[in-house]
Amino acid sequence: MAETPCLDVRGVSKTFRDGGQTVTALDNVSLAARPGEFITIIGPSGSGKSTLFNLITGLAEPDTGEIVFDCGPVRKRAGRVGYMPQRDLLLPWRTVLDNVILGPELDGRPRREARRRAREMMPLFGLAGFEDAFPDTLSGGMRQRAALLRTFLTDRDVLLLDEPFGALDALTRRELQRWLLDVWQRFQKTILFITHDVEEAVFLADRVLVFSARPGRIVKELHVTLPRPRQSISLLSTDLREMEAKLLDTLRAANGDPALPDAR
Repeated sequence: MAETPCLDVRGVSKTFRDGGQTVTALDNVSLAARPGEFITIIGPSGSGKSTLFNLITGLAEPDTGEIVFDCGPVRKRAGRVGYMPQRDLLLPWRTVLDNVILGPELDGRPRREARRRAREMMPLFGLAGFEDAFPDTLSGGMRQRAALLRTFLTDRDVLLLDEPFGALDALTRRELQRWLLDVWQRFQKTILFITHDVEEAVFLADRVLVFSARPGRIVKELHVTLPRPRQSISLLSTDLREMEAKLLDTLRAANGDPALPDAR
């Protein structure tokens, strides 16, 4: 894996005004993501994880610090990364095919070419035969597959996925975790993936970053030593469970809550 970061967040802080009060969402957050790396991010609710994604995408500006792509600062971050928010946000009046080509359309690429490429990738994303279906006819897992295909078709090197499997049942979630690893290994994108599921964080990642309660700070970085490919690894693996335990201990200390309701 190359050592030069493709995304470098340097000492970023962000404060909001909420109901007349000042709320510090992030405090001096730094992280570097390298090409082809899979990083998961966990932490209590309200710890600034989604705020960090909004800063990286350019939807908001940091108060201090900088965000650098490919070793250089950029004036405009919008459009530099692919971003999938917590909800799939599929447009109900568009078919699956027309939903997944939104990125290329917004980039001004030829629609015919975008549709051709999307059709080619439908089988890989488990959507073959559903090109002309509308979102309200799809299961939750299928909708997430469509949203992920839409994100991949942006052709960005860095993808931000904000709890993409959080609303799915356990069996569908497990299936999509393994499937996502297959897709990631094929395309070698850099992925930053927010989750509240500690098991998911370890199973997917090269590194796990743990955020503290607000104001969000990175309080632990765990390098996941499980071999790849992961699809055949048992979820009862001793190594996996030991790493989960370390993360849970860090979350308890960071959150001040031994029950840890937010890190299921």
